Order: sequence, then C-alpha cells, then structure tokens
Amino acid sequence: RKEFVELYVNYVFSESIQKQFEDFMQGFLRGCPTKNWKMFLPGELQLLLQGHTKFDWHLLEKKVKYTGYNKLDPTIRKFWTVFHKLPEERKKMFLAFLSGSDQISAYKLECFPFSIEDPQVENPDETYLAANTCSCILFLPR
Repeated sequence: RKEFVELYVNYVFSESIQKQFEDFMQGFLRGCPTKNWKMFLPGELQLLLQGHTKFDWHLLEKKVKYTGYNKLDPTIRKFWTVFHKLPEERKKMFLAFLSGSDQISAYKLECFPFSIEDPQVENPDETYLAANTCSCILFLPR
C-alpha cells in the first residue's frame, strides 16, 4: 500500500504535469532569465517578489501627508488611536483597502506614498470612508 501511495502521489504531482510544467518554465524563463535572478540571495529574492511582511506602523503614521487636515486635528488623532489598537491582521486589511495589497513592495515603508484627505462633503456623517488605491489616498470624512 505504501509503495502504491508513493507511486500515485509521484504520478499526480510530478509525472502527470511534467509537460505543462516544462512549457510554463520555458515561458517563464523567456520573460525572466535565470541569469538575472542569480545575483540575488534567496532572502533578497523573496523580499523582491513578496514585499515586506512586517511593518513599523508608527513610521507609517509619521510619513503620512495630510490634505485638508493636520496631524493634530481631532479626526486624525482619533483615526490613529483606533488604528494602533487594531490587531496586525486588521492593519494589513486596512493596507489592502488603501493600496490594493496587504504588503508593501521591496522599497521601504519610509517611501510608501500614503496621504489622508478631507473629502470636504456637505454632510460627513452620511459619507463613507473611501480610498484611491492607485495613489494610496484615504478620503476620511470628518
């Protein structure tokens, strides 16, 4: 039985998909030649492809730009108070809402272009929080 299971698993995960994998690998290497990847250490390559996974959220707060607000505005202070109380998973969900991804690419958090803008709507209590993911702008009603 053990030999049968080993042979079956080998067939399903290796032999049965070998042609498709070779075709994929040939196309991938045409677009991303291995000689370009050899210059990276494994950790650097992972960072390049995956991005940062741990963040200094206080640094994000320091680097944010404000339009229609200043950092001492009560709305902003409440926002950051609530944000810093969130669990890590929720903070990453916010990052995904803001930028379209729960990760920040290999360039550091100091360079992350995040801004908070006042949408200047007539009745802020009837307006939802919104984000422009292309520009990483959070529209935060008062």
